[in-house]
Formats: sequence, structure tokens, C-alpha cells
Amino acid sequence: MRVLSRVFRGKFVAGLRQAFHAQQLAFYGELQPLATEKAFAAFLRTLFRQDWVVYAKAPFDGPEHVLQYLARYTHRVAISNHRLLSVDDDRVTFRWKDYAHHNKSRAMTLTLEEFLRRFLQHVLPKGLPRIRYFGWLANRRRRELLPLCRTLLAAAPLPAATPASENAVWQCPACGGAMRVVERLSAKQILREQSHGVCILDSS
Repeated sequence: MRVLSRVFRGKFVAGLRQAFHAQQLAFYGELQPLATEKAFAAFLRTLFRQDWVVYAKAPFDGPEHVLQYLARYTHRVAISNHRLLSVDDDRVTFRWKDYAHHNKSRAMTLTLEEFLRRFLQHVLPKGLPRIRYFGWLANRRRRELLPLCRTLLAAAPLPAATPASENAVWQCPACGGAMRVVERLSAKQILREQSHGVCILDSS
């Protein structure tokens, strides 16, 4: 990363110098003195007096890992239930990873007000979508362009959605019967039930 930072700095400064000579840079306000070639060259020399920080990490291992990475930001809330250790009338204790010390798991206790303040920082403002589509998936033209795409691709139209009963959510893969929600468990409860060999799905 140290070598990469120096290479990036050199290429970035070279790009600035090339853009200046091609008259592709404009200077306004306090930057107007840099419009002269001598002043701009002196400014570029100052960029080499400090180290540049370049962050690099291993690439994703296939499209599945890309989706898993993006899903953490698009389909998850600020904190998962299994990270909550205890909640009482005054304080909340939860588990977090200390990335500065090799991802060591630690516990933190906050007051209810501070916990809610930090939680609400992850809530998007009203009207701001978490995922914004563009092109033929944009909301404004999706209704016209999606059927056109299917026609051009000679794809069969999607079957009409059949209204499901209020209680029937899934279909049992073994008997085909309707599966109904009996109880919603957290990840910690599921692991505990599985360790005791208890089946938590009911297709009766």
C-alpha cells in the first residue's frame, strides 16, 4: 500500500499537470493565483511533501460476495437482534466488533437515549429511497419499458399473482401443505432450538 500510494500520487499529479497545460483547469476565488504556470508548478511540488493515503482491500470473490456486501447496506437495519445482549429500563447492552483489534467481539452498554440516538442515525430521511433504480428499471418508465424488454427478448409474461390466504405464507417442500407462522424466533433462539434437536417448522 505504501508503494501504491506513491504511484497514485505521481499519476494524479501528472494528470493535473497535463490538464493545466491543456487549459482544462479553471481557477476561481482564492485559487486564482494558481492560474500562472510558475505558481501552479510550486503548488504541485507541495503535494510531494506529504504521504498520500491509499486504501486497498482484496477484491470480491465472485458476484455472490458482491450481493452479500451490498445487502448489508440495503436489506438490514442498524443492528441485528442477535447482537442485543440485555435490555432493561435504563440501559441497552449489545455486542460489537473491534476492527482495530483483529475483529475481537466486545460488549457495550449505553443508556436508552444514547442507543436510540445512534440507531436513528441509520434511519433514512422521509422520501429518500435506499435503492434508486435507473434506466429501464426507473420508476417513471418501468411500466412501459419492462413489457417492451420482455417482448424484445421473446420472454413469456410473468404469471399473475394469485391472492394467498392470510395465514398461508409458505408451502411445505415435503407434503405440499400450507405452512403457517407459529412463532418468530431470533437467530440466537434458532441455534438453541437446533442444538436441542427441536423442529421449529410446522406444516400441519
